Amino acid sequence: MTVNVKNGFLKASQEWVDQKLNQPLKILVLNLMPTKKQTELQFLNILNALDHDIEVTFIYPATHHFKTIDRAEVEDCYCSLNQISDHHYDGLIITGAPVEQIDFESVDYWDEFVSIKRWAQTHVGQTINECWAAQAALYDDFAIDKCLLPQKLFGIYQATAVKDDCQLSVGLEHFTNPQSRHSASLIDRKHLPNGLNIVADNPEAGPLLLHSDVKHQTYVTGHPEYLTRTLNDEYLRDIARHAQIKAPVNYYDQNHHVRNTWQSSSIRLYQNWINLIESEALNYDQTKITI
Repeated sequence: MTVNVKNGFLKASQEWVDQKLNQPLKILVLNLMPTKKQTELQFLNILNALDHDIEVTFIYPATHHFKTIDRAEVEDCYCSLNQISDHHYDGLIITGAPVEQIDFESVDYWDEFVSIKRWAQTHVGQTINECWAAQAALYDDFAIDKCLLPQKLFGIYQATAVKDDCQLSVGLEHFTNPQSRHSASLIDRKHLPNGLNIVADNPEAGPLLLHSDVKHQTYVTGHPEYLTRTLNDEYLRDIARHAQIKAPVNYYDQNHHVRNTWQSSSIRLYQNWINLIESEALNYDQTKITI
């Protein structure tokens, strides 16, 4: 179907053109990545491949001290929580962030992150958290801490076990997901907190996808939104910085060409998430949507 944007860098530069929509779902995206425009494009490409019209609003953490982007630009292109706090949304996407090597409470916008999650409990139908946001949400929701990894988990990983009685796992028998992180949540598979389920698991990368029905939260430990060459760009960036980094696993073919093996999984995951939102529409009062 079609995705429109209420705001964002792509809208400001007229690189994403809106079209007429038919009763779109209202999706909020908390973009925590420094590469704002690239991240917008990644998520919009996935949402644009789904079978429902969607309208996206981007927000930013107002308490964050920006280092690689002009704050005034972000304020012009994005909303803060205060500006949309009276609105209701069908779904919230929280992106990853390059802060996984920092203690949660030491992240400058940690308190705001928690406030947004509390606000979402009464203003959002379902939330999906990616990479660092998944770790942070698991910590906030279930007190699951994290640990630093001896080396970066980097590459494409496929689930070896998928929970087949979950709406999120429909069509994801071979769920495949890009991973790019320096830390991992300390998840005890045999003693999961009440209300938390592992949907897709991998013995090397750990749980790839988790969900909590009670909290209306989905946790994706990787980056399903990544474009074909995103990991390649990260690899070349790290090499240029003289970082001790190995090539992303399961990513290049024998001729060192990139193979996109995860796109169908990513689209299916987000389609399942949208279907979950629609099937649980009574989690909140849609008559109060005031966008």
